[in-house]
Amino acid sequence: MRIKVFITTLLAAALLGGCKNKAALDSNGVPGTLVVAIYAGGDNPGAVKSAMAKFGSYLEKKLNMPVEFEFSTDYTSVIEAIEAKKAHIAYLSPFSYVLASKKNNITPIATLGENGKPSMYHSVIFTNPGTGINNIDDLKAKSKSLTLCFADPASTSGHLIPRAYLVTIGLNPDGAFKQVIFAGSHPASILSVASHKIDVGCSTTEYGIQKLERAGELKPGEIKVLWQSGPIVSSPIVARNDLNKDFVKKIQGLYLNLAKHAPDIFAAYIKLYHPKLNGLSYMMVQDSMYNGLRKIAGGIKDLNVGQ
Repeated sequence: MRIKVFITTLLAAALLGGCKNKAALDSNGVPGTLVVAIYAGGDNPGAVKSAMAKFGSYLEKKLNMPVEFEFSTDYTSVIEAIEAKKAHIAYLSPFSYVLASKKNNITPIATLGENGKPSMYHSVIFTNPGTGINNIDDLKAKSKSLTLCFADPASTSGHLIPRAYLVTIGLNPDGAFKQVIFAGSHPASILSVASHKIDVGCSTTEYGIQKLERAGELKPGEIKVLWQSGPIVSSPIVARNDLNKDFVKKIQGLYLNLAKHAPDIFAAYIKLYHPKLNGLSYMMVQDSMYNGLRKIAGGIKDLNVGQ
């Protein structure tokens, strides 16, 4: 199985624009090689690649065709890959799905479920004890002297949700802070604040703060959570609409039955984000599950998700 790493969005774009299209479909809408685009994360991309290598071998055997993963360092590149028809399947965040689905050329086929319901997570806004900020009122009072960082531009918990919340309390990030940057990933956002390089950060509790604490990269008390969102529906895995429907259905079935038929392969990837696997499995997902996020995104004027 061949693995390619997209180092930056620019490199991804260059690769998308050149060479023969290995993702071409035959007359029945079936590819000769299944190409899967996936965000490899910012903290341990090697672990993601290793886990996907095991899953790729499983897919190759079940589909009887080569499988290739294209790993990206940001969700924007994943969206570009699926829109440019250089990938057939993509792992998207909820917000990047909302962005990518505007063209109506993809369909969600699976998401992570917990006891038969979509797994949920939360967005957080946080600081470090050195700023002297103890609550949102303090944040509002000192915002003009503070630096703020989001994670990835197409991140749900690391950009869309906290941006929307800040706007509702009168802190439009475009002008309310001394400086606003994108850290590039959830770990970078969290660790930038913990190390006092940035005053305020945005990320996720479950896949960000708790994940770094379990890995020993973040100590309890190094950051102070100022605000936590309501639950967010878990990320979707999507397929292009021009793929053969029976082929997509077969791939979907492999995801939905993975925890049952190949628990070790399922665990290899999922355990990177969830310490406990009890009750977890892939489940069916509907586009309507993300309508709430569409409404939030639609309410933010001049929302910019470019790098």
